Amino acid sequence: MYAAVARGGFRRYATYRIATLAGVFTNTVFGLILAYTYIALWDERPGLGGYDQAQALTYVWLGQGLLTVMALMGGGFEGELIERIRTGDIAIDLYRPADPQAWWLATDLGRALFQLLGRGVVPMVVGSLVFDLALPTDAARWLAFLVAVALGMVVSFAIRFLVALSAFWLMDGAGTTQVAMLAGTFFSGMLLPLNVFPGALGEFARALPWSALLQVPVDVFLGKHTGTGLLWTYAFQIGWAAALLSAGRLLQSVATRRVVVQGG
Repeated sequence: MYAAVARGGFRRYATYRIATLAGVFTNTVFGLILAYTYIALWDERPGLGGYDQAQALTYVWLGQGLLTVMALMGGGFEGELIERIRTGDIAIDLYRPADPQAWWLATDLGRALFQLLGRGVVPMVVGSLVFDLALPTDAARWLAFLVAVALGMVVSFAIRFLVALSAFWLMDGAGTTQVAMLAGTFFSGMLLPLNVFPGALGEFARALPWSALLQVPVDVFLGKHTGTGLLWTYAFQIGWAAALLSAGRLLQSVATRRVVVQGG
């Protein structure tokens, strides 16, 4: 059943072809802007964050490719779930013979897979044609990267599921959604690699779950984590996924013990 739900999520987003093309164009334009910004920065500070210029440019294009996959700027299931909680339609969902958390996870994984293929590949190809990127030459690293991306998808869902559930108490999740988006943009490494952050701030940022969405997959792609280090990296992502999914399960249980339907 959940596989069918995931396929439905994939097909749902695949329907909006014009929106996908517009998104690819936007990601590519912003990728070009960021790439030239990074070139200027790395010309002044070679080796910043432990990256050479080719690796820094690769970071830019991977970031654009994973932006919608990880829903760092929104656009996932959370808006729909918040609206269903606000209107009381969530009461209907609770009667379904399916676990709500697993249902929304399957839906979001289908969405993320489409975004990876539909909006992630083209900007990366454009970036590799315009700039000299540090692309892996062995299939094993590509596979390791895809595993890190898949784990990042789960962590991303788990964060946004918690944000959406806040609507049970706040009745409007706009505020928490905006805070989560700002935190995700900053602490995922979307603006700058977390390795650039100085001292304790960098250590703190890399320990947060948002780093599992972008910083970790990119570093795996660039070969920063290999062997035992790669296993510890996966353990970091799995640990956050398990902790956040468990928190979501607990919060879902607390929230649905008493459902208040607005207007009735």
